[in-house]
Amino acid sequence: MESNAMNASTISTTFPAVTEKKRANLWSGVTNTMRRQSAWLTVVLMSVTVLGIGWLDYVTGFQVTLLVFYGVPIFLAVWWAGSKPGMLIALLSGVVWWLANMSTTRHSPQSYAWTLANRLFYQCALVFAVAALRNKHQTDAARIQLLEERRQLEKDIVSVSEHEQQRIGQDLHDGICQQLAAIGCAVRVLADDLQAQGIQSAQDASLIEASLQQVVLEARNLARGIFPVHVDRSGLAAALEDLGKMMSRLTGIPIVVKDCVDVPQDAPEVSMHLYRIAQEAVSNAVKHSGATEITVSTRMTGDWLELSVEDNGRGMPAVPDTSDEGMGLRTMHYRAQMLQATLTIKPRPQVGTRVMCRMQFKQLKHSNDHEEK
Repeated sequence: MESNAMNASTISTTFPAVTEKKRANLWSGVTNTMRRQSAWLTVVLMSVTVLGIGWLDYVTGFQVTLLVFYGVPIFLAVWWAGSKPGMLIALLSGVVWWLANMSTTRHSPQSYAWTLANRLFYQCALVFAVAALRNKHQTDAARIQLLEERRQLEKDIVSVSEHEQQRIGQDLHDGICQQLAAIGCAVRVLADDLQAQGIQSAQDASLIEASLQQVVLEARNLARGIFPVHVDRSGLAAALEDLGKMMSRLTGIPIVVKDCVDVPQDAPEVSMHLYRIAQEAVSNAVKHSGATEITVSTRMTGDWLELSVEDNGRGMPAVPDTSDEGMGLRTMHYRAQMLQATLTIKPRPQVGTRVMCRMQFKQLKHSNDHEEK
């Protein structure tokens, strides 16, 4: 019974919202269609409407006022065609009202004319008010479209950059790394031949092979940094583990990755954005904080996924210079916006800095629940 009551309550609260959205879409569609047509079509339709209202006004007599109904075609004429057609419909409404009530009015001609003047004044004021509202609506729509185009452009730029990084990383891993490995094998064979012949240069060849192996290792680490294959294959947790090991090996700073939950593999874009945020945060901590330890973690709190990167460095300045914010920080904030997440960068209570990205992700919780079962 309680479940049925909750379902009924959910339907009752959701249905009006859906209906309201459909009405808004219908009104927007009709408005866009009419604005694409000739203004004379709107004038003709509204003129017919005014004549119909005038006939009702004639039938009901002077005692019943239809002023509100005359405002409807005036509003539609301005909203669809502009202020000039709206003014024309306002004048037509005044003439129709004059003719419809002339035979039933008990006022003197002067009083009747004064009433008409008042009606025309209010109708003209309605025209100017609706015209101002129309202009504001168009300005807001243009601003929203500009913001949407800008956001789409930023999204395309990030997407192109991501694809280029993946391409370069893949080419580096499959091309240069493989060639260097092949050269290393050839040098190993050469070193064995020289050693078998008792030539002293065999030791030099062995040193060259060891240098090539080191170069191959560094090139592969670089390729993994540019194109983190584990994000798509093994998940976010494995990619962060690999990031911590690689950065620790390259910088000598201990980078601890702990308490990491995984993101379902059907959401690779979420994993990639979170990985890039963590990568940039770790890089900033290594370059600027002077930290001796960096900790990376992800955890679930209710329906919220939290990515945290903490260091024990010198911390943030007391008065941060927001004008000197680099491209890396702006990219981190933009990636957080793409995930509809919040990104905060603030000092830790004791020492150092904490970078936290927090997003709502119900699907992750459901996935973890199924795994536990």
